[in-house]
Amino acid sequence: MRQKFLPALLVALALGGFQALAEDKKIERKEIKPTAVGSGAEMYTNYCAVCHGLNGKGAGPAAAALKAALPDLSLMAQKNGGKFPADHVASSLKFGTDISAHGSAAMPIWGPLFKSLNKTSEAEVQLRIANLTKYLESLQVK
Repeated sequence: MRQKFLPALLVALALGGFQALAEDKKIERKEIKPTAVGSGAEMYTNYCAVCHGLNGKGAGPAAAALKAALPDLSLMAQKNGGKFPADHVASSLKFGTDISAHGSAAMPIWGPLFKSLNKTSEAEVQLRIANLTKYLESLQVK
């Protein structure tokens, strides 16, 4: 039962933010909350930190529910020969990832979710992904 419940929990957390994590584990589905298009920090806080933690080290409030530890997002450049893998990060945000910490590739695919915020503007989706990618780059250990 845990494996069927977990993807729904993660999506609810990602879409609803921290408040969706209730002590009785009742999940309240919510629409993705609009954030400032130009603020990678605001998007990260609202959409990513619930799993990845505010500092990107993988210790968000939902991390304990995952099958495997989340990667430390602040070490992406270090693990890539000192160069931040911006293209890979942007692609993962837009199209998803094959990381199986959730038992499947259950990380929300942000491209379609960002598209739901403005169905007529692919440019806005690209800008959100670019700004979120830049914010993740700013978290890198120097």
